[in-house]
Formats: sequence, structure tokens, C-alpha cells
Amino acid sequence: MASLQVNSLFGVKDKVVLITGGSRGIGKMIATGFIKNGAKVYISARSAKDCAETEKELNALGPGTCVAIPADMQKLEQVDHLVAELAKRESALNVLVNNAGAAWGDTIDDYPDAAWTKLLTLNLQRVFNLTQKCLPLLRAAAEQGGQENDTWRDPARIINLGSVEGLSVPSHETYAYSASKAGLHHLSRNFAGRLGFEGITSNTLACGPFQSKMMAQTLREQGEIIKARIPLGRIGTPEDVAGACIFLASRAGAFVNGATIAVDGGSVVRMDTMAPKL
Repeated sequence: MASLQVNSLFGVKDKVVLITGGSRGIGKMIATGFIKNGAKVYISARSAKDCAETEKELNALGPGTCVAIPADMQKLEQVDHLVAELAKRESALNVLVNNAGAAWGDTIDDYPDAAWTKLLTLNLQRVFNLTQKCLPLLRAAAEQGGQENDTWRDPARIINLGSVEGLSVPSHETYAYSASKAGLHHLSRNFAGRLGFEGITSNTLACGPFQSKMMAQTLREQGEIIKARIPLGRIGTPEDVAGACIFLASRAGAFVNGATIAVDGGSVVRMDTMAPKL
């Protein structure tokens, strides 16, 4: 059957994708994967300069295209701006990737209130705000996907970038970060249970360590220790996270809804008795 061929199962050609935090790190990795497979990708980030540079870089890759819409996701009016600019250009949104986020590490005695305000706003509240405001475009994509025998042929997708630190207690002190990601995982399931009836799926990728600006210092200082604690013995690559997103956005992932998929090399389920002694 043609529908079971790889290109049909995992194809994302011509899909319209919005990725927040898409100018660098994991967001840029995901954007690159979609663009190399023919999608039209909108990226957003706070820095207009970073957005412009990434837009130029990714458009040179083809065959898909990249359009940058700078927006500071900490500010609700900037969320409105982002959605308004997207709606000027597109009548439907096939895939929303909620990736923008921040981290904050400090001891329990010194952990500041400002960390909670910043991280809960960006990592959790703004994910809800943006998803809510994108619903008309997501619903339009779901309608275009259509139904056949009461089954959505091609649902719209929401993909939320969570963290393994939202699945288990981290070894370092990142209280607001891990709490916000655990909350995001549950919010994603809320979306799935409500929006699935409208042909919109919602899933989470709980990522382990990847080479990104957020992780750069930690990997410089503790990279070998971190790798030794991961059963597969390495840090995540662009192919790992981009591949997981493409799976969820393609026909292959059309029946996956409300899942939290750990993209972490097995770090969450490792057996400490089997780990190397450091």
C-alpha cells in the first residue's frame, strides 16, 4: 500500500509549522528538520537579529522555506502580535511547536521569586496563551485534513517541548524549571483530551540533554558525567529531536495523542546499579 511507504508515512512536505524559540538550540534543530523535508516553517524568538540570521541560514538549506517573526513570548501582547502576523500570511496552521523556554538554577535557600514568575510565565502560561490564540488556524488545518469514516485523516498537531526534569526529580536545583515542565506535560494532556475531538492532537517531547545555549555551560563542566549517566552514552543530536517531531507531525504519528515521549537516551529509566562508577 502506498500509504505505508516511508515518504507517505513520514512526509511533512508543504505543512505550515510555527516554532517558538526557533532561532537557536532545540528549536533551530527542529526547524532545520522540517525545512529539509519541505515544510514551510515560521520561527519566532525575542531577538530580531537572531531571527533574521537563522531565517537566512535555513532558507539556504531547502527545499522548504523559513519565515521569521520576532516576538518576546514573555509579553502577552507579543503573543498577539505573533499570531496576527502569522494569520496575515496563512489561513491554517498544521503544526504548532511550543519550544520557547527558560531555565534558572539556584539553591533552595537563595532561589528567588523572580525565577518562578519568569519560568512559570514563559514555560507554561504563554504556551497556553499561544495555543489558545492559534486555535482558529489549527482548527482550519484540521478541517482541511478532513474526516473519513469518522477518523481524522490528517489532524492538526500541537507539540510541546518538555523535559526529563519534569518526569523525575533532577539532581541539581532547578525548582521553577522542573515544576514548570511537569505542569507543561499535564497541560499538554489537557489539550489532548479536549482538542482531540476537533481533530487536533497534543503531545510532549520530554527532552534530555542536547547541545544548546541553555545546556552549554553545564555540558562544559559536567558533560562526561552526564553522558555516563545516560544508558546510550551520548548527548542528543539534531536528528533525534527533529525526527521525533517529524514523526508526531506526519501520518505515522496521527493516532498519537496525549503522549509524553522521553527523548533522552534512557536517562529517566536508567538503573543506577548498572551505571559506571564515577
